[in-house]
Amino acid sequence: MIKDSPTNVNLQLWIVALGFFMQSLDTTILNTALPSMALSLNESPLQMQSVIVSYILTVAIGLPASGWLADRIGVKRVFLSAIVLFTLGSLLCAQSESLSELIRARVIQGIGGAMMVPVGRLTVMKIVPRAQYMAAMTFVTLPGQVGPLMGPALGGFLVEYASWHWIFLINLPVGIIGIVLTLFFMPNYKMPPRRFDIIGFVLLAVGMASITLSLDGHSGMGLAPLTVILLCACGICALGLYWLHARRSSSPLFDLKMFKIPTFSLGLSGSMLARIGGGMLPFMTPLFLQIGLGFSPFHAGLMMIPMIIGSMSIKRLVVQIVNRFGYRVVLTGSTLLLPVLIVAIPILGMLDLYPGIPFILFLLGMTNAVRFSTMNTLTLKDLPDEFASGGNSLLSMVMQLSMSLGVSTAGILLGLFSQQHVSTGSSEIQTAFLYTYFCVGLVMLIPTFIFARVPKDDAQNILLNKRN
Repeated sequence: MIKDSPTNVNLQLWIVALGFFMQSLDTTILNTALPSMALSLNESPLQMQSVIVSYILTVAIGLPASGWLADRIGVKRVFLSAIVLFTLGSLLCAQSESLSELIRARVIQGIGGAMMVPVGRLTVMKIVPRAQYMAAMTFVTLPGQVGPLMGPALGGFLVEYASWHWIFLINLPVGIIGIVLTLFFMPNYKMPPRRFDIIGFVLLAVGMASITLSLDGHSGMGLAPLTVILLCACGICALGLYWLHARRSSSPLFDLKMFKIPTFSLGLSGSMLARIGGGMLPFMTPLFLQIGLGFSPFHAGLMMIPMIIGSMSIKRLVVQIVNRFGYRVVLTGSTLLLPVLIVAIPILGMLDLYPGIPFILFLLGMTNAVRFSTMNTLTLKDLPDEFASGGNSLLSMVMQLSMSLGVSTAGILLGLFSQQHVSTGSSEIQTAFLYTYFCVGLVMLIPTFIFARVPKDDAQNILLNKRN
């Protein structure tokens, strides 16, 4: 039984949703502003990628410790600290007068970002019964899905009609509202204190940083292929060493006993593979609209709005859909449908059937919203309280790596197919995108084999407005 009133619980969910929106919007809104920022700071545009990489690396390193911190000092204090640091970092970014100042401010932002999403998800597990977890997570994660889609358009608008500083300043009012609401309405759930696994943290931090840098550094920082391979090998070795360490440690950062829970192990592995394909879409589609079809950046951003509408339109029906068909059918069905919709985008573009693209993007938004909500709930719904924080942080780590891997893979495929054509005509470029989309579709089919093994679950999920 939850002591909080339904009104307070709904308000707490809104607080978490605000944090999800701030963090997800920031990951995409910055890309369109980099040239303007370089001009303002008297830097080469080629050096500006360090602004993005510094944030990504900080988040990657901080993620493993987020669950332990929440257990130790409480979800309210950690979530509040995350919003404060993220908002402060945004203010410092807007006030930066040099690249070095901007990078330091992005690190502060990254510390907040590393705690915001996993602790927010953990907070949801604490404030609602597990039967309502799917409905709650569908609500709070929708802003996280909307942020990356509206980021490019909003970033282009702010740069064109204001200045790059507003890319960061728009976080301030949202952050201040979040801070005030968290102070007054967020409960401070804790778990019994446990020893911090320093060795495990170092191994995971090295593994996350190395793999993230290898995935984002090749295209973003121009790292040599050998350096990328060495970084990737170092990261894999560090994660392997952590696995050996966790098997022997009495208090590991992530208890390997979690993997004995079928829904967690299947959900985590399926989520990792599914998000590789999902991470390709926000990168590929705006590129295709601009380079393949000749749309302006702002027009391409507007074309992504149907995906937002599709996600929002289905969110209240996700619980009923899963209750009607079950986790296995919903996950396998949506995973099989996505490749069909994805390949339809370049085909419609090549046939000059532009009005059909928004409709396909609308269906993509609906399908992705259903799949991601179902996937997240499946992964975490059966975790007992002692594993909740660790499972949350581990899911966030998997999401971080798989999304980065998706963008890198899409970039590699697009570059590979583009090199096959000597001509730079629009038809050849469109053909390169078609081949890339086809490969993305094949990648997105892989999780079907994992989701087909999800056990049947007759437990009914409950809507948020149906409280005991």
